Amino acid sequence: MGDMTATSARRVLLAAPRGYCAGVDRAVIAVEKALEQYGAPIYVRKEIVHNKYVVQTLEKKGAIFVDETEEVPEGSIVIFSAHGVAPVVHEEAAQRKLATIDATCPLVTKVHKEAVRFAKEDYDILLIGHEGHEEVIGTSGEAPDHITLVDGPDDVKNVEVRDESKVVWLSQTTLSVDETMETVDALKERFPKLISPPSDDICYATQNRQTAIKQVAAESDLVIVVGSKNSSNSVRLVEVALGAGAKAGHLVDYASEIDEAWLEGVSTVGVTSGASVPDVLVEGVLEWLAERGFGDVEVVQPMQESLTFSLPKELRRDLRAEAAAAVATGAAGAGRPEGPRR
Repeated sequence: MGDMTATSARRVLLAAPRGYCAGVDRAVIAVEKALEQYGAPIYVRKEIVHNKYVVQTLEKKGAIFVDETEEVPEGSIVIFSAHGVAPVVHEEAAQRKLATIDATCPLVTKVHKEAVRFAKEDYDILLIGHEGHEEVIGTSGEAPDHITLVDGPDDVKNVEVRDESKVVWLSQTTLSVDETMETVDALKERFPKLISPPSDDICYATQNRQTAIKQVAAESDLVIVVGSKNSSNSVRLVEVALGAGAKAGHLVDYASEIDEAWLEGVSTVGVTSGASVPDVLVEGVLEWLAERGFGDVEVVQPMQESLTFSLPKELRRDLRAEAAAAVATGAAGAGRPEGPRR
């Protein structure tokens, strides 16, 4: 990216990667495929991903979103969201004879497995994350007697452990990389023998989107992040942008939420979106900006993404069964399975 030659020129710096990550894509497709495979309604515990538009779109197709497992009628199909659930939720589903499809992001599942392993080895686990976030609730539920939540660097002083030689940290996958490492550094000062997880818990998509917006923000008068307020990684993108030099930053779900007053005195607008945001919403923002003279769009892409995840095993099994049945009968649409096995 070259420096601006004329301060009056209006341009948009569009960050890439942005929007859907592999885990979100997998979870949304899982709901869509389940609706096609088994028919509506399909119940989803919590928001499948934290995005208002995605949830509303899936509701129109027949998905019913509930807060608790007990709200799902006995014998129905329920999908667990990308943020993961505690083991007790699986137990509740079994008691209600629910057919389950687990759309937990594989990177979140990795953190769950790390929590279980360290708990079995009797470590105190310091989970860096935000209290009340669904991912934190799910991870904590894997080993509640061993996990202590650490909600940022200021919370480190409150941490107590049984044995300072057996302490490990894990983290919520959608946090700010910089804030997480600041918390880790503070923990290491208190607990010099603190062990780090075998692999970085901050998800690749979170890191990549933060890296891209840092580059964009350094040259932006204003940064617009498309995402919902309950999306942790979207909220973090605004914070990262401001920390990287953006003069102003705002989070919006839709272009209609942009205030024209934000553009006063602005030459360069940076645009990105959280990992649960479909690109149609970003396109809406770009159109809104183009109508106001910001039609020159430059893509800033410091890295490429190619990771994909396969669908949840319950869906893959039934889709294979349907295909096999179709081949056996010679009819392309023969016999739809009744639902995932319990």
